[in-house]
Amino acid sequence: MASLHLTLYRRYFSHGTYGELKNAQGNTLAFTVECPWLNNEAGVSCIPEGSYTLARHQSPSKGTCLAISGNTLGVTVYGPSQRTHCLIHVANRASELQGCIAPGQSFGVVGKDWAVLDSRAALEQLLDLVGEQSCTLVIRGQ
Repeated sequence: MASLHLTLYRRYFSHGTYGELKNAQGNTLAFTVECPWLNNEAGVSCIPEGSYTLARHQSPSKGTCLAISGNTLGVTVYGPSQRTHCLIHVANRASELQGCIAPGQSFGVVGKDWAVLDSRAALEQLLDLVGEQSCTLVIRGQ
């Protein structure tokens, strides 16, 4: 079986970063919300564009999720690095994130904030797709 290759196409706004996660065939797998781009500052910025490895991870605070790592981009799960514990986990709004990515099945509004909806269902689908293997995640602007 060929290695799984996913691409996250982003659009940047001052209140958050929003995107579409697609497979190699161009099919949308999930919609995403992240923190705005704030020069890769840990805990408040989305991570830089580039190529990463994505793998299943057990987080003490987020449960089963996906961990993003790219050593050459300063992003690792446990460090030492510029950014650690950058995950894809359940959330709806950029304000609920600290540099991670939240998947959803659609875009919507929660309160007065742009958001993704049905995040848990979207994460479960991604976990099933990735399985126990690691895969490539490319993050780029749209």
